[in-house]
Amino acid sequence: MYEEFHVYYLVIFAALVLMLFAYVQMSDRGDELNNFFAFFALAFVFINILIFLNLMFQITYFHRNVLPIWCLTLGLPILVIGLVVLISSILLFCYKLAFKQKDYKEREEKWNKRITGMSKTKRDVYRKISHVLIFIVLFVVWYIGYTVVINSEETWVGMIPTNNNTLELYINVLTTQEYIESGLFELGWFYYLIFFFFYGLCLFLLVNELTRKSKYLSFPFNLLPKLIMTEEEKRSYGTYLYFAIGQMFAAFLCPPMVFFAILGIAGIGDLMTSQIGIRYGKHHIKWNDRKTYEGTCAGTITCFILCWFFVGIIWSTIFTIVFTLIDVFTDKPLRISDNLLIPIGCALTYVFIRYFFDLDYITIIMEWF
Repeated sequence: MYEEFHVYYLVIFAALVLMLFAYVQMSDRGDELNNFFAFFALAFVFINILIFLNLMFQITYFHRNVLPIWCLTLGLPILVIGLVVLISSILLFCYKLAFKQKDYKEREEKWNKRITGMSKTKRDVYRKISHVLIFIVLFVVWYIGYTVVINSEETWVGMIPTNNNTLELYINVLTTQEYIESGLFELGWFYYLIFFFFYGLCLFLLVNELTRKSKYLSFPFNLLPKLIMTEEEKRSYGTYLYFAIGQMFAAFLCPPMVFFAILGIAGIGDLMTSQIGIRYGKHHIKWNDRKTYEGTCAGTITCFILCWFFVGIIWSTIFTIVFTLIDVFTDKPLRISDNLLIPIGCALTYVFIRYFFDLDYITIIMEWF
């Protein structure tokens, strides 16, 4: 691994840079704010991945076990997705040659009629239910892991971090040579499980969107977003991509319990806001006629209760304020996706308040267990 590391590093570096370049090239020029925040989040995470690989390479102990696992975890999704794009693009090219450029038009139109015939509430559920399911699945995985660790070791050290001041950890890792070995893993193994999950999901959705907008490339799941996306999303990027980018950024910056609060806000809180707004909303916000006060109130209450379980009442109040402000002012007057801004805004809020004011959180759900 020591001799081959530079090859792995170069491949990962080239792939991440290429995706950043492609994101900018395929982006809608009229969607400046979404492009700015999404590119910032992607670039920040990708650059730090490369930095941490270099830092780990300086530790001889990491050459045998840690570096191979990291390179495999970072590189395997890139390799698999790249092969799928290559194979599906060749198959699509052969299909067009065989049928004289006859596409999937009839099939697409048929499915589009079914989708447009759905009620607004049902279509909204289909668009956002995956966010809720991701939250539920990750929480179940955490609970099972927590139970196993407690029963076997009678302590959650190694799974839940004792030091959750992530900005302090980040600065120490970058500036202190002796801190690299311990600091990179002080957040516990479940932190890395969550991050690498969203890393893979983000790459998958990013490639799906880039190939959807490409004339020559194809991906097996290109058809699915076309069925649920609005015309505005088809010109730009789907909100599911913004969700993945924002959550990957939050997973990188936040410890697990804080991340669960943020993921719950963006999933359950956002779904509750839109569902109550669509079903019962009668009083529209003056500067944002797509949203109602009823929906915003429902989302705010849901956000506060959900966050209280994971981060306690003080941080629940802070995150609820951030969520409400973002929900009220997006996408009017701020033309930016709340799926992107909520995780980025909450993550940055946590990092800076935790660091500068030393305000820790209390995990209610841990006390129950």
